[in-house]
Amino acid sequence: MPPYRLLLTLAAPVVALRLLREPDARAERLGGNGPADRPPGPLFWLHGASNGELASARGLIERILARLPDARLVVTCNTETGRALVAGWGLDRVAVRLAPLDYRPTLRRFLAAWRPDALILVESELWPNRIAEMARLGRPVLVVGARLSRKSAARWARLPGLIRPMLARVAFLSAQDAASRDRFIALGLDAPRAGPVVDLKSADLPATDADPAALARLAPLFPRAKTVLAASTHEGEERVVLAGFARAHATDPDLRLILAPRHPRRAPEIADEIARSGLAHAPRSTGELPGPDTPVYLADTMGEMALWYRRAGLTFVGGSLVDKGGHTPFEPAAHGSALLHGPHVANFARVFAALDAAGAAREVDGADAIAAALSSLDAEAQAAMAGRAREVIAELRAAGTGLDPILQELARLTGEPALATPASDESSAHG
Repeated sequence: MPPYRLLLTLAAPVVALRLLREPDARAERLGGNGPADRPPGPLFWLHGASNGELASARGLIERILARLPDARLVVTCNTETGRALVAGWGLDRVAVRLAPLDYRPTLRRFLAAWRPDALILVESELWPNRIAEMARLGRPVLVVGARLSRKSAARWARLPGLIRPMLARVAFLSAQDAASRDRFIALGLDAPRAGPVVDLKSADLPATDADPAALARLAPLFPRAKTVLAASTHEGEERVVLAGFARAHATDPDLRLILAPRHPRRAPEIADEIARSGLAHAPRSTGELPGPDTPVYLADTMGEMALWYRRAGLTFVGGSLVDKGGHTPFEPAAHGSALLHGPHVANFARVFAALDAAGAAREVDGADAIAAALSSLDAEAQAAMAGRAREVIAELRAAGTGLDPILQELARLTGEPALATPASDESSAHG
């Protein structure tokens, strides 16, 4: 793949400059910060770009740990927020690092330290050198929850010298939808290596719960039927949500908004946006609690989403008012929160279509629609929506294949037959 290596060479000065500006990330980006001694037993490398991909893979991670008590994973991602998310899970036998750059020297340093038995790539994280180096070592590469849009497939089709050798080194690929599966095969994936369609986002959702002490402290401040959560919002969404909330709050001063941005580092600009809306707020990161005249709580921390879902009778799913594809409806629904979302839900199109059709979610396309929803959905309506959402999601999961096809293939490729057999306490551990 000479053209790709040429591109990496040309990009090297920019990469070097970025590493100079990010000293804390430098060691891991260069393949360092590995174990002094490789832990005994099976070790798997799982890579996901950021929060969404990693959250979707959590069920798979926990299944591996449950079925192989001596197994370990090193999880890599491209962002600091993704690393914080995985660290916040507190899973034993799971290490998390920023992903090594896709240069052969950095990858070989990483692989020499960890010596993974397999690489599991989540969604669309196809990195040519990463895949090639694992193949050089004779270690299988699996792609799970694979997604390939028509536009991305067209771009790859213009690079057959890059995509075909890369797909030839993939031992197993499970797409999240039939169209993606067909596109990968058209680009060169050997059809027998394309497994059943498994949508990681709906296959399994590990049970998560909030810290009981924190929940008890916040419960009096956030009456559930009067609290709306704006979850994982992106730039361009907070202004719309705040405008809608402000209109509803003007007629019902008891309403409360928990604003949890996708990237907490944006907290200063979001605080300015809240100030421009004329609403008082308290930031979670400082430990400040909102008073009776503080209707907005800026949840600018990581690892506390279960807490916010538990307090919100209504959740607006972020990434859907702007073209980000929308984030997960599964987590808020699992916590009994009713669902609002914008028009951009391509990441969960099938799920939101089913939820909307059943009256289990409501689409809002702007501030007026948000204000109307907040004013009209009382405690009874919220509970009814949440109940219907649980039913719809249960039906979707029952119709799916679950994670077993992936685990069975991982067992075959790595010679770990226990991966193909459910652990005795698996159903209760994972919900």
